[in-house]
Parts: sequence; structure tokens; C-alpha cells
Amino acid sequence: MNNDEELEDYCRLKRELEFQKVEIKTLRKELSISKVENTFQNNEKQQRAVELIKAKKELAFQNTEKRKRADELIIANYELDFQKDEKQKRAYELLTANNELAQQYHQKQKRTHEFLSTTKELLIQKNKKEKWIDELLIANQELALQQHKRQKQDDELLKLNKALAVQYEEKKALASELTLAYIDMVKTDKILRKHIDGLENMMFMISHKVRQPIAQILGITNLLDDSINYSADELKKIVEFLKPSAIELDNFTEEFTTLLSTLHKKEGDVVPIKLIK
Repeated sequence: MNNDEELEDYCRLKRELEFQKVEIKTLRKELSISKVENTFQNNEKQQRAVELIKAKKELAFQNTEKRKRADELIIANYELDFQKDEKQKRAYELLTANNELAQQYHQKQKRTHEFLSTTKELLIQKNKKEKWIDELLIANQELALQQHKRQKQDDELLKLNKALAVQYEEKKALASELTLAYIDMVKTDKILRKHIDGLENMMFMISHKVRQPIAQILGITNLLDDSINYSADELKKIVEFLKPSAIELDNFTEEFTTLLSTLHKKEGDVVPIKLIK
């Protein structure tokens, strides 16, 4: 073996050593990047878990408050019904008392007529009877005044009953509105949960499945040095290193597009995002 061949072997071995050093540096960079990514992903997951726990507590508190309001409305409705029944009973009692007073009034009128018919026969007791008639007239006037007052009370009770009926209908409508609002809130919570799951999947895919092949490609491109005269086998080997990362990026693009189309099919209100492949 002459000196030229030895020199060429020495150069070839030197290039292989440099190539191996670059590969080792690339592997070290990939390991450091993966460690940073794992730390970032753990921090992100912890933050998401804390946010989800806060959101669940807020939703539970809102549900408890709405249930309390619904219970208060139900109790108020029961109280209104009870007051309505009580006022109807009082109105019925007042009507009964008015009927009794009217009967008493008719009886007193009969008695006055009887007393007047006996005035001719009882001339001695005329003065006493006249006084008694005057007392009966005063009593009749008082009864008339009482009957007028009770009529006013009956009118006021009727007005109160109408006002209570209006309040009852308003509270009933408010209870139905609260029920509909609670149903809408539950539906919105389900939709938000689905969106959050989809976003978490997308963030995981972007942070894990994109950065790793890009890091590999960047590491491999560091091997390409203009000052080194690579052989065809070495260049082919570098291209073979690049090819899996490119294929992995292409597979991720298809997977990411499929995920977005699936989210769009599940929720009609989600705006579709198109990827340029």
C-alpha cells in the first residue's frame, strides 16, 4: 500500500469519525429536547387539571344555587296557594255572616211589624214600645253600615285574590325560565368538554409528533457541511436518515386532518379548519 492510499484511508476514517461525532451530538440534542418536552407536557397537564377542578367546582356551585332558587320558588308557590285558600275561606265566612245578618235583619223587621200591630192594644206601653222601635231603627242602621263595610272588605279580598293569581303566574313563568336556562347550561358544558378534549389531543399531537421529527431533521442537516466532500454512500445514508422523519411528518398531517374533520362532524357549530398539505 502506497502513501496515497494510506492518506485516502486516513481521510475516510477521519470523515467517519466526524460523522459519528455529529450523530452523537444529534442524539444528545434529541434527548435534551425530549426531556424539555416531557417537562412542558407535565406542567401543562397539571395546569389543565387545576383549571378543570376549578370549572367543576364553579359548575357545582351554580347548580346548587339554582336548585336553592327552584326550591324557594316552590315553597313560595305553596305559600301563595295556602294564602289563596285561606282568603277564600274568609270570603266564604264573610258571606255566611252577611247571610246571617240579613236573616236577623228580616227577623227584626218582622218583630217591628208585630210590635206596631200590638201598639193599638197596648196603649199603656206605647212610650216603651216607641223607645224600643227607635233602638231597633238604630240597630238596623248599624247593621246596614256593617253590611256596607263587609261589602267593601269582600271587594278588597277579590282584588287581592286577582293580584295573587298574577304573582303566581309570574313566578311559575320564572321557574320555567330557570329550568330552561339550566338545561342550556348543561348542554353548553358538554359541548365545551368535547372542545377541550379535542384541543388537548391537537396540542399533544403538535407538541409531540411534530417537534420530534423536526428536531431529527435539524440534527441531520447539521451533518451537511460544505467543507466535507461526502461520498455517494454517505449522502445516501443522510437521505435515509431524513426520509423517516419526512414520512412521520406526512403521516401526522393526515392524522391531524382526520382529527379536525371528526371534530367538525361531531359538533355542527365548530368552524372547520383546512390544512394545506
